[in-house]
Amino acid sequence: MATMRMIDIAVNFTDSMFKGIYNGKQYHAADIQAVLKRAWTAGVDRIIVTGGSLEESKEALAIAESDARLFCTVGVHPTRCKEFDESGDPEKHFQELFLLAKEGVEKGKVVAIGECGLDYDRLHFCPSEIQKKYFEKQFELAYMMKLPMFLHMRAAAQDFCDIIERNKDKFRAGVVHSFTDSSEDRDKLLSFNSLFIGVNGCSLKTAENLEVLKGIPVDRMMIETDSPYCEIKNTHAGIHFVKSSWPSKKKDKHSEECIVKGRNEPCMVRQVLEVVAGAKGIADVENLSKTLYHNTCRVFFPHDLDSAAEALLASSHKSDKTV
Repeated sequence: MATMRMIDIAVNFTDSMFKGIYNGKQYHAADIQAVLKRAWTAGVDRIIVTGGSLEESKEALAIAESDARLFCTVGVHPTRCKEFDESGDPEKHFQELFLLAKEGVEKGKVVAIGECGLDYDRLHFCPSEIQKKYFEKQFELAYMMKLPMFLHMRAAAQDFCDIIERNKDKFRAGVVHSFTDSSEDRDKLLSFNSLFIGVNGCSLKTAENLEVLKGIPVDRMMIETDSPYCEIKNTHAGIHFVKSSWPSKKKDKHSEECIVKGRNEPCMVRQVLEVVAGAKGIADVENLSKTLYHNTCRVFFPHDLDSAAEALLASSHKSDKTV
C-alpha cells in the first residue's frame, strides 16, 4: 500500500481514545502500537504528536520517545491558557515549558512550539484576553528555542494575524493547522511567507471548504489527521475523492486488525492527500505527496531537507519525461 511518503503533522496520541477510553468508559486496551503499524504500512513516514498543555506536552514527549519516527510539540492550546494563571506563578509555568522544550530538543524529539493560538469559538473555556496574552508569550519560547510554531486559529483571524505581525521576527516558520476558515482568512495567512496551512477532514467537509482549499498553493500546504478527531465522513463533500479504506469495527467489538469506527487514525492522512489531489485536479498524487513532504521537512525537519528536495526533483524530472 505504501508507495509514497507522508508526514502527519497533528496526532493527539495523548487522547484517552488511544487508551481505549471513550467518554470516561473503558472499551478496549490501549492500542497505539497497532495504530502505528497501520500508519507505517499506509506510507506515513513520521508523526508529530500534539502537546496542548504543560502536562500533555510531557506525555507527548514520552510517547515520542517510544519510536524513532515519532516527534512532538510543546505548548499550551488557547482554550487551556488559564493554566498559566491557575498555576499560581505564570512565569514559573512558562519556565517549566521552556525546560521541557529544551529537554525535548536535546533528545531530538520536540520540533515545534504549540499547539498555541486563538480560539474565539470556545471562549467559555478561556477568555480572549487571556488567550491573546499567552499566545503572544509563547513566541518567546519559539525565539529562545529557535523552533517553528504549530498554530491554532478559530474565528479569530484579525487578532491572530495582528499578533503574528508583531512577532514575525521571533519565529522562523509555522503551520496554522486544521484550517476551516474562509478564503479571506486563508489569504491573510498566506500573506505571511513564513506560514503554511494544514488541512484535515474538518477542512474538507463542505463544497465551500473545497473551494477554499483550491486557493491554497501546494507549496504552502501540509496534511494531517488531527486524530482521533476530524476524520473524513461519508457526509463530507470530499468523500468522493477518497480511494483508500481500512476494515473497521465499533469500539465495543475492538480488534487490533481494524480501525475503530468513528475514531480517526494517522493512516487516514492518506485519504486527506487523496481529497486534496482530487479537489485540486492533480492527477499525480505521488508527486503531490513529495511536495507536501518537502514542505513539512522545510519547517519541522530542516536537517532532512536535502533528501526531501532530491526526491522532489527526481519526481519532477520523471513527470517531465511522461508529459
